[in-house]
Amino acid sequence: MAKEKVKIDKNLMDKVRKYAKLSGYSSAEEFIAHCLEKEISKIDEADSEEEIKKKLKGLGYIS
Repeated sequence: MAKEKVKIDKNLMDKVRKYAKLSGYSSAEEFIAHCLEKEISKIDEADSEEEIKKKLKGLGYIS
């Protein structure tokens, strides 16, 4: 699998490292990937673009 880089605010990354370790993840990257997969799965089940927009609004990602 290809790797991509994402810039994350230092304070947020510090929290990610802390909670990844407390939760038993092998790395912060594994924790981040799991969090993203969970969030994406919430909207991935939508059948149409309109449903996706509604779900994103409901989750607070767009207004």
